[in-house]
Amino acid sequence: MRLAITQPTYLPWLGYFDLMDQVDTFVLLDNVQFEKQSWQQRNRIKTPTGLQWLTVPVVFRGRLEQKIQAVEIRDLQFWRKHLRGIELNYRRTPFFENYFSALSSNLETLEASTSLSDLNMRLIKWLTGILGIKTPLIRASLLGEAGKRTQLLANICRNLGANYYVSPIGSAGYLLPELSILSACQVETVFQNYSHPQYKQSFPPFVPYASVIDLLFNEGPRSMEIIRSGRNTPLIPTEVAAIATAARPEESAQA
Repeated sequence: MRLAITQPTYLPWLGYFDLMDQVDTFVLLDNVQFEKQSWQQRNRIKTPTGLQWLTVPVVFRGRLEQKIQAVEIRDLQFWRKHLRGIELNYRRTPFFENYFSALSSNLETLEASTSLSDLNMRLIKWLTGILGIKTPLIRASLLGEAGKRTQLLANICRNLGANYYVSPIGSAGYLLPELSILSACQVETVFQNYSHPQYKQSFPPFVPYASVIDLLFNEGPRSMEIIRSGRNTPLIPTEVAAIATAARPEESAQA
């Protein structure tokens, strides 16, 4: 069984959904420490002057070691500013009318929960429905597994019966030295290999790494086809290690 595990992100980028689309089960890692000003609480939209942040305000003071699942939204009216920014920059895109109303509904319905994790989960489910991704989503906090870093990933893989783990490339820094933990659980590890595709985008020139809503408003039904066009064969650990070494020749010389 192919598994991917990553933190729940606010209005994620294209590569997030590519990762989800190529596995059998996708785990939202909400039982690890929250990082302020991370992708967990913010993402970017395209404007005439480049990419602009949309940040969900959260309660952080006095809660430095809180888990993602415990993070509360500080201002439940934040969505008003976000929707104004989205409408201002996307109202003339071809598919704005197709998605804006549903996006608004998902952002406005916060009365039932003040949890950032709940908000991200709701938005991710909505987006996967639009994109046609059928991969089941599971919250790590519901699995009852403990451990840190790679040990936690290995425990989740064992719990779900996974024998093939597809990791985001950004996790390579800590995962590569600890691969033996996954190997001990008979889990083969590879790394996502994604090249950001270009598509029709307002306000040229094209700028990559915006939220997936940028793609949806501009390309509509073609969005999933475009997301998949950026997928390359996953990298094995030795390939990732070689790339990292080549990028840091001074460290290699000191080793």
